[in-house]
Amino acid sequence: MRAGWVRVDCHLHTAASGDAVTTLDQLAERVSAERIDVVCITDHNETAAAMTAAAAGRLGRTRVIVGEEIRTREGEIIGLFLSERIPYVLRAAEVAGLIRAQGGLVYLPHPYDPARGSLGAAADRLCSDGLADVIEVFNAKIADQALNARASELAARWGLPAAAGSDAHDPPGVGAAYLEMPDFDGPASFLAALVSARVVGEYRAHAPRYKARSR
Repeated sequence: MRAGWVRVDCHLHTAASGDAVTTLDQLAERVSAERIDVVCITDHNETAAAMTAAAAGRLGRTRVIVGEEIRTREGEIIGLFLSERIPYVLRAAEVAGLIRAQGGLVYLPHPYDPARGSLGAAADRLCSDGLADVIEVFNAKIADQALNARASELAARWGLPAAAGSDAHDPPGVGAAYLEMPDFDGPASFLAALVSARVVGEYRAHAPRYKARSR
């Protein structure tokens, strides 16, 4: 990787999400092993773990961007560079406004994945209304790459920067997808650096949460 560039995972979860199992200590071990320089901790409707990790330097040399994957009435939206938690089950446009009011960025994760609470047609509406900043064009938990391709088409259609995330809910998922991009120091420079970003990723299913019982 070039000097002055970093590896960034734009979308992953800790045990604070409720449906994930990764502790902050496990995350610290994994990002070190995978040489991830920046992680966006985007727990479901929660920012406590991300804020703890960011404030306490819990991930060693890996920087933490505080994020949140927020359930809206239309589907899920991620806020990045947050300073406080965003309420859930509001309208998508209202959530986008609350994210931007904090100086954050509106990131649309897995916009067309029917297996999750994705935005679908509402993603286009947010883009057309100028309420989206970044489109996730590669999500490592999507097996059908046609869905990631549709997300790439959405980003291209509206001239928005593309991003990638492991969407890891367990330690083995960390490192499955990330961006290689110029380093940055805030939301504006992050957006500018995304223009040069390179997506690196592979499909990696969630590890089984519970072991099958032996008979």
